[in-house]
Amino acid sequence: METTIRPTLLFICMISLFLLSSAQSCSNYAFSRNRVFSSCSTLPYLNANLHWKYNPSSGTVEIAYRATQSTSRWIAWAINLQGGQMVGSQTLVAFQKSTGAMSAYTTSIDSLSPTMQQGKLSFPVSNIDAEYRNGEMIIYATLTLPNNRTTVTQVWQEEGPVQGDQIGMHPTTKANMQAFGKLDFLSGQTMTTGGGNSRIRRRNVHGVLSVVSWGVLMPLGVIIARYMKVFKSADPAWFYLHAACQTSAYAVGVAGWGTGLKLGSDSVGIQYDTHRNIGIALFSLGTLQVFALLMRPKKDHKYRLYWNIYHHSIGYTVIILGIINVFKGLDILDPEKKWKHAYIGIIATLGGIAVFLEAITWPIVLKRKRSSEKSHHGANGYGYGQTA
Repeated sequence: METTIRPTLLFICMISLFLLSSAQSCSNYAFSRNRVFSSCSTLPYLNANLHWKYNPSSGTVEIAYRATQSTSRWIAWAINLQGGQMVGSQTLVAFQKSTGAMSAYTTSIDSLSPTMQQGKLSFPVSNIDAEYRNGEMIIYATLTLPNNRTTVTQVWQEEGPVQGDQIGMHPTTKANMQAFGKLDFLSGQTMTTGGGNSRIRRRNVHGVLSVVSWGVLMPLGVIIARYMKVFKSADPAWFYLHAACQTSAYAVGVAGWGTGLKLGSDSVGIQYDTHRNIGIALFSLGTLQVFALLMRPKKDHKYRLYWNIYHHSIGYTVIILGIINVFKGLDILDPEKKWKHAYIGIIATLGGIAVFLEAITWPIVLKRKRSSEKSHHGANGYGYGQTA
């Protein structure tokens, strides 16, 4: 009995110490100059905390935003009264100058490529200050909330570089992109990622649909067409398999493209130009391929050669762009490494199958070509002899 109680007590003590250390990191944090805040929230991303004290009579809130950071980087905390993320945010920025002094100022983010120059916000800000202590940067300020508004969308950032007292663009990792959420200064309630759970699900759905369509089914359809048609016994089954595979890939790809458009419209301020542009190109080229299938000339038609050249060139372009964009998307989603490794394994397997089938089918194609040439020359020779 006693041996059972001791581990239990030890476990309870460990939990208590953990909770105590967590409380120390937020509500019991000791600020300089005897600053005291009545509420705090440990933010889920970027090793950051927000402390505040709301004054209902004046409609002001005193805040302290602190984040673990090096002296060569900057931090920022913002309110977006429009409910969005980056664009429209009213921002407090802090960094350490080359002289060693801390700089804190306000700036409004009105575009996807902000200059981050000092400027006024849409509401009054006073007592703005910053300090660096114990490996953390801290921004202090007093905000006068417009119309005594207490519920806002908060946005925070860190890890951006500082060079020559000029701040650079922050990274676009998953943590950086999810560093926003609802905050109620009055009740103290916070909802991180601003409904981001549904957005994360849509991101994952978009990723899965895109990988399955452009990244797997499309290459598989090409392999079916290129190698099965070599065997006469597979005609016309190879064509129907190829058409079914590519049509399914296109349908799934359109669904993924649609979820991508929805994500873009819901994520103002977050933009991945290369991934988006390749996605638009894939949708356009895939649509052209579908229409080309409906206009396919018969085998003996004089335009069939030109159609084949068009169809093959567009098809291989889609395959290459699709695989590239899948890796672009994986870099944006930043999932566990096993998922990227799994896709690499799938592509490597399809590539290995293609190489194997290439080695098998080329001798058949060459033999058939030589037989065709002999038959052609023989027919011509017999004809000339008869004429003579």
